Amino acid sequence: MPQIHKQFNLKKLNTFGIEVYCEAYTELFSIEDLRTLMALPEYNSSKKLILGGGSNMLFVSDFKGLVIRNCLKGVAVVKDFEDEVLIRSAAGENWHEFVMWCIQHGYAGLENLSLIPGCVGASPMQNIGAYGVEIKDVFEELEACDMNSGQMKVFSKEECRFGYRESVFKREFKERYLITSVTFRLKKKGAVNTSYGAIAEELEKMGVKNAGIKEVSEAVIRIRQSKLPDPKITGNAGSFFKNPEVSDQQYKALKAHYPELVAYTLMNGNYKLAAGWLIEQCGLKGYELKGAAVHTKQALVLVNKGNCTGQDVFDLSEHVLKTVFSKFGVRLEREVNIIS
Repeated sequence: MPQIHKQFNLKKLNTFGIEVYCEAYTELFSIEDLRTLMALPEYNSSKKLILGGGSNMLFVSDFKGLVIRNCLKGVAVVKDFEDEVLIRSAAGENWHEFVMWCIQHGYAGLENLSLIPGCVGASPMQNIGAYGVEIKDVFEELEACDMNSGQMKVFSKEECRFGYRESVFKREFKERYLITSVTFRLKKKGAVNTSYGAIAEELEKMGVKNAGIKEVSEAVIRIRQSKLPDPKITGNAGSFFKNPEVSDQQYKALKAHYPELVAYTLMNGNYKLAAGWLIEQCGLKGYELKGAAVHTKQALVLVNKGNCTGQDVFDLSEHVLKTVFSKFGVRLEREVNIIS
């Protein structure tokens, strides 16, 4: 029987370190725990929020409902092929620890995603990505429990409908399914991806000429640690904003006014702009609002400098959105989930 705590403080369970309370809180260590919980009358009447590592969310107020923390554990090889392997991880496993496990066993594909905070179950929800790799590139399938019926369902890559930091679980099926496990298709001798400029540069600094997955992972970790604040020290949720997509026409107009504009060509002919560059050009690096601030080293990141509220961080993000639109005519979108 899962234990339910009333008026639970979530400060230590969200990486922003926001002091916020929920009406009820419980932890699930098995599917049976969830089914037992579902049989309780108060379960069906409560608003619900599934919590993993608390790394991609911002609480702007106390949560009037039940917070369910996914604590499912376990990693296993489910199929072993000549050149590939299918690895299934329970959704409650720490993401970075899972990546390290894969690297230690010589399985390639996740090394560019090292040191991303959060749990495995959140990785397909957000289609997390970094340094030229996204989850969809290595995703095989996931299993999830329907929180209305208790039935288990397997989702294929196509059914997840992955997009840029998007999936069906972030919108259409938000809070309906609890992801229980994710299966990845990894390479035994895969070529490493060092196409992202910062990785090649970091490997050169490290004196590495023939990089393997371990060296690429180490380079990614070094880059992230140099640019991003440690949430254990400074509250943050990593990149707060998505890189915006603009048309070829809008890109050319912006480029004419701002020759240093940082952008990447997309397959559809549009361009993806570097949101961090746009924010920095607005003079917002280091900008503070009631204890919330734009990070001094990476403008994509908003931080809690002490005891700010979630509303303070949200208000700062609003200021960033309006300032960027006023200067460039480009609408940024929040990557972080806003919880109220």
